[in-house]
Amino acid sequence: MRKKQKQKIVLPPELPPEVPDDEIQVSDEDLQFVDQNRDYAGFVSNLDTKSITKHVTRVADVKDDALESMYERRLRKKSADKDKEEDEVEVDPVDALPVKTLDGKLYYRTVPSAAKKSETEATAASEDNGTATPMVKLTKAEKRAKQKKLRKEAKKQVKETAQSDEVRQAPQSEVLDEVKKELTAEEANDKKKYRLAELGTALLVDPESNIKSLREMLQIAKDGEHSIVILGLKSLLAVFKDILPGYRIRLPTEKEQQMLVSKAVKKTRLYESTLLTAYKAFVQKLITLEEQAVYKCVAMRCICTLLEAVPHFNFRENLLVAIVKGISSQDDVVRKLCCATVKSLFEHEGKHGGEATVEAVKMIAELVKVHNCQLHPDSIEVFMSLSFDEDLRKPESSEVDNKTKMKNSKKKRKLVEPNKLPASENKRSRREIISKTREEVKADYKAASFAQDVAERRRMQSDTLSAVFQTFFRILKHAMQSLLSSMGESFSLPLLAPCLNGIGKFSHLIDLDFMADLMNYLRKLAGAGSQKNDSHHLTVSERLQCCIVAFKVMKNNLEALNVDLQEFFVQLYGLILEYRPGRDKGEVLAEALKIMLCDDRQHDTQRAAAFVKRLATFSLSFGSAESMAALVTLRHLLHKNAKCRNLLENDAGGGSVSGGIAKYNPYATDPGLSGALASVLWELNLLTKHYHPAVSTVASSISTMNTVSNQVSHSNISPQQAFVQLSHEHESFIPASNTKKTSNKRKKGCSLSFPISSASKDELMTLADENAVRNKLSEHFLILDNIVENERLRTELYCTNMSLKLCEQYRKQKRRIR
Repeated sequence: MRKKQKQKIVLPPELPPEVPDDEIQVSDEDLQFVDQNRDYAGFVSNLDTKSITKHVTRVADVKDDALESMYERRLRKKSADKDKEEDEVEVDPVDALPVKTLDGKLYYRTVPSAAKKSETEATAASEDNGTATPMVKLTKAEKRAKQKKLRKEAKKQVKETAQSDEVRQAPQSEVLDEVKKELTAEEANDKKKYRLAELGTALLVDPESNIKSLREMLQIAKDGEHSIVILGLKSLLAVFKDILPGYRIRLPTEKEQQMLVSKAVKKTRLYESTLLTAYKAFVQKLITLEEQAVYKCVAMRCICTLLEAVPHFNFRENLLVAIVKGISSQDDVVRKLCCATVKSLFEHEGKHGGEATVEAVKMIAELVKVHNCQLHPDSIEVFMSLSFDEDLRKPESSEVDNKTKMKNSKKKRKLVEPNKLPASENKRSRREIISKTREEVKADYKAASFAQDVAERRRMQSDTLSAVFQTFFRILKHAMQSLLSSMGESFSLPLLAPCLNGIGKFSHLIDLDFMADLMNYLRKLAGAGSQKNDSHHLTVSERLQCCIVAFKVMKNNLEALNVDLQEFFVQLYGLILEYRPGRDKGEVLAEALKIMLCDDRQHDTQRAAAFVKRLATFSLSFGSAESMAALVTLRHLLHKNAKCRNLLENDAGGGSVSGGIAKYNPYATDPGLSGALASVLWELNLLTKHYHPAVSTVASSISTMNTVSNQVSHSNISPQQAFVQLSHEHESFIPASNTKKTSNKRKKGCSLSFPISSASKDELMTLADENAVRNKLSEHFLILDNIVENERLRTELYCTNMSLKLCEQYRKQKRRIR
């Protein structure tokens, strides 16, 4: 113990601050104090100044850097002596992933054990506290500062250890939390699905008792999960389709609520108000979800199904707005769904009494106006599903006139019989009461009965028809303005074709006041694009539709109109040559030929002959369907106009036969000035050899019409029917070809060989032809493959020869250099 005490170095007390000698000032009072107390200051003279100076200089020589370096040496020595296996423990593999070294070995991260860690901390603390052989003894103030510092470091170490523990536990806890969340989410979704099923079943079984369950179903449908929202919407749709009544719900007014009513009435009012509130929330939910791309299809399907099922119920206008907006959507699924719903409304007016039809038509008309006629054609084609009464434009029946006459006659009788005494006041009041009660009973009967009032139906149909024709005329006007204002710029008229179809269907309902303007528009549109330098004009199909609509309007209003249709014939005469099968619609051309040339109309001889010649030329240029429609029209014209059969003769016409024009002009734009009677139908001779047997048969029958006058063939088939039949047959039709070569020469005037009628022989011939063609093609392509292979080998040989030559030249140059 004595040795240890000797080794200890006791630090002196803190020295006072150093003050220069110049600044020390000894006052008279200090000197006086020392003189008076010399006995007490005697120990100062006995101090050993040499030992004091020696002690102070030794302690001052020990610096802070030397102390820190000494501590660092101790720590290094201890860390080198530690054994890694004893000082470290392995972490559980569940808590941390293994680490792969560059050598390919796997090992887990290690942390120092708690015991070793505490020992090292204790030793470090003891050393810091000065317990381990301190060089200098600290003062009380230095010890306090040291302890404070140690406490702070201990707190920091505790925090670091807690954080490291949290980090170690984080991977496992995060994984467990995610698994728990997934399990809880799945369980919650399953519970919500089962709850929706329970609530929906209870509502379907007893809606009056469980009407409040609709609120819970709506709350579940507001969930953030996609599948739950869709399932909730579908469940609510099924419930509302089943429980909604067949009448519109009218909530009671304030006065009616203040009245005393029975319990049954209160229960019914509560049920209806709850149902209406839930239905309103459901409709608003569908409209908001319709704007989101994720739920758009589901929401639109629910809206369309709801409107189609209950078009009479409340909030029909909100559903109609969403559906009318969707008929011009870019999404094909949504557009077709909305168009099908609108068509269903138009076709089944008994469900809503025609009110939904009027509202939908007005909304579509407003939509066309807002978008300046730039919508999808389907938005106007829905008008084709409308139906109107045939007597809509006719004046009403004479029942009203009869009633007015009866009233007038009664008044006259009263005036004529002045001597008759009037009835008493009691009888008069009684009669008034009886009439009022009868009127009330009639009104209630009309409201309760399903039969619609004739006057009301007539009014609604008139409103619908006016909105439809307003839309059609707006589209025609927009087309005319586009044609006039387009100075070499492209424009689109997507609604013109369905508009013309609609005008053609409802042409018998057009008011006579608009006929002149309509015919003027159609005449200008049919002639649009006839100029060769105009590249932006209507298509051939659209111009043909203008001609068709003009003739339909003329036919339906024959008594009231007196319009010259010569210009439309001129347009048709030119459009026959402008027709192209892939670009234009053959059905429209066939319909134009039927309506303008075949529908019991007597034509001028020159015009009929011009169309006969033009149709014969047209039959040579296009497919079997177009040729068949043209030949059927040609046969009809020859049957109606006997003079035109002179075109079937071999000699060219002229003189009295050809009329005023002695020479045929195929480039004439007016059929009346073409001089077709001076020509011959030589095209029929070529058409008798057509690859399609039906076309060749019809051409042969037409060519014999003039010679066999008693057997004029005339069938009831129309150009449209002929075109449709041959267009369907053309898909599966295979032209027959004779592979056997006959050695006998065909004599002059002998009949043409018609194709074999037996189906079995045709099949054998086609199979033989296919085998022969297959063999020839295989031989041909085998030769082509050999040629290609030879070319490849030749190129490789040429490349090798060139490389060898270059190599030889290089060697020669090297030898010369050497």
